[in-house]
Amino acid sequence: MGKLLSLLARDESTCCTPKTYDVFLDFENAAPTDLEREVYEEVDRVLKQSEIVLDEIQCYKGAGKEIREAIADPTPECQEKAWNIVIPLVEKLKRCYEHSLELERIVPMLLGQLVGGRLNPTQHLETQQALVKQLAEILEFVLKFDEYKMKTPAIQNDFSYYRRIASRQRLDHSNNLIVTTELANRMSLFYAHATPMLKVLSEATSKFVQDNSDNVDNTTETLGTMAKVCLRMLENPKLLAQIEREETHLLLLRVMVGLVILYDHVHPVGAFARGAHVDVKGCVRLLQAQPAIKAEPLLNALRYTTKHLNEDNTPKNIRNLLAA
Repeated sequence: MGKLLSLLARDESTCCTPKTYDVFLDFENAAPTDLEREVYEEVDRVLKQSEIVLDEIQCYKGAGKEIREAIADPTPECQEKAWNIVIPLVEKLKRCYEHSLELERIVPMLLGQLVGGRLNPTQHLETQQALVKQLAEILEFVLKFDEYKMKTPAIQNDFSYYRRIASRQRLDHSNNLIVTTELANRMSLFYAHATPMLKVLSEATSKFVQDNSDNVDNTTETLGTMAKVCLRMLENPKLLAQIEREETHLLLLRVMVGLVILYDHVHPVGAFARGAHVDVKGCVRLLQAQPAIKAEPLLNALRYTTKHLNEDNTPKNIRNLLAA
């Protein structure tokens, strides 16, 4: 199952001994056990589509030029040209939105395997590394998608143009319809959010907690423990040396941040309050030591997509650390 190390905390810590998080989570080579396989294969099908969705959103060019020309010179020729450019773009946006629904479906399935039951959070991390790796890949996809989306204002401009023209021409009853009015409304709400995939992931996780109220503490402790393990892997030279690929280093950074954000959305008092099971200060300081091109999008995610940062019980030193 790859490089699987024990969590020393489980066997060696006592109530008076601090836990250690010197664990190597094998995000490069972990393979599913027979017990993991059914859920793993279902999640894997969605993750393969994630790669296609990322390619489409990363390469999204937009129809700004054609739309401006159609508005400035609303002749049938200009409008038809703009419309023919916008249609395949809207089809891409539809596929991205539909993929968010797939994430919404599989996240509770994955959490259901990683949380609760007879295993505690430590044991889940030890024995289900293939599923932990998939949760990490979902978090990485979410943060990448939202980073690309925030850099692409053409997405909302193109979709607004499509809705405007479709409404004007009453295309609900024509053969040119690719997005119904109802679906267009849902897509509009999705893309209006600054970080739409993160919103979907956070809401799916929160709903999992609501539907499994007995596992609230297990869910937040699992997220927090995994975040601390990622932080420790990035801090400990011996653990860091076991990572074979540079992209895994960035994966760890994204996963660490994504876990803090998820924890903040799920835990009643959030990630920033004293006593939280995540080391926000350690995460932020580690990010600040990275090159800006890596760190800034992740610091912005902590600044702008967390739920409790600006609340009164957030220590002043944390708010100062994250000040833009």
